[in-house]
Amino acid sequence: MRKMSGIIKLFRRNAVAYVFLTPWLLGFLVLTLYPMLYSLRLSFTDYDFTKPDSTQWIGLGNYQKMFGSVFGQSEFTASTGEVMRVDRYYTKSLSVTFTYVFVSVPLKLIFALAVAMLMNQKLRGVSFYRAVYYIPTLLGGSVAIAVLWRKLFEKDGLVNELLGAIGFTDLPSWITNPEYSLYTLILLTVWQFGSSMIIFLAGLKQIPQEYYEAASVDGANKVRQFFSITIPLLSPVIMFNLVMQMIGAFQAFTQAYIIGGGRGGVLNSTLFYTLHLYIQGWTYHEMGYASAMAWVLLLIIGGITAIIFISSKWWVSYGAGE
Repeated sequence: MRKMSGIIKLFRRNAVAYVFLTPWLLGFLVLTLYPMLYSLRLSFTDYDFTKPDSTQWIGLGNYQKMFGSVFGQSEFTASTGEVMRVDRYYTKSLSVTFTYVFVSVPLKLIFALAVAMLMNQKLRGVSFYRAVYYIPTLLGGSVAIAVLWRKLFEKDGLVNELLGAIGFTDLPSWITNPEYSLYTLILLTVWQFGSSMIIFLAGLKQIPQEYYEAASVDGANKVRQFFSITIPLLSPVIMFNLVMQMIGAFQAFTQAYIIGGGRGGVLNSTLFYTLHLYIQGWTYHEMGYASAMAWVLLLIIGGITAIIFISSKWWVSYGAGE
């Protein structure tokens, strides 16, 4: 009884806080937690949302369908005894997505840091330039920009016209050529460097100028100062940007859907993981399989994020002797 009365007193003391938290708690439970748990359940079923009555439990069948192609299988027997074919495009979507993430994210961060250092100088009109450089981030994820990007890199697009004007001939359609199509998307995401630039700029503002002055007195040039002062003191910000941009890159969808024509481009050269998930769920109505793909994506992102955090003790400095 004493323990129960203590709980009641604690609740009464914090009743106002719980009242204010109620909208967030309801939103989290109804709009986040419940859909996640429901999708986890669906990932173990053969679920077609157009035929909900035909739903059946297939255990790990959807996961076997995913990873069967990794091990060279063409079909397998599900727990229900049904012979199912593996997803032969799954490994392609993984390959395209990993290439996109591991190429675009480092390039984006390098470019954002370079511009942030330039914007950190005492230049006239620097506030205007900061705003201008941030605009691509505000617009880059829109359908309109994706359509414009597609027009720029088509066979008769502006890019080829400019290259032709300086002497280049026999130029390809960068969008439809499987050798280059993915890199046009990488270029688009690198162009959207504004958010990372702003965060880098805020981090650069926190580095005391006395460190650079002392280094100059000791004879350190700008390159030595960059690697010995800027990078170590900026490493927490680099880690934050790395994690956020990596998560965003794995979830990229709009650019691939619009520029790749909604089907992954020629020879599936722009078949992003999220696009493949969308096609499986909303085109083929295999919502159970799409749910399984979503959970695997969550595990991939969580695993890479964990690796970054674990490795951070070797390369991230918080200025307290670590």
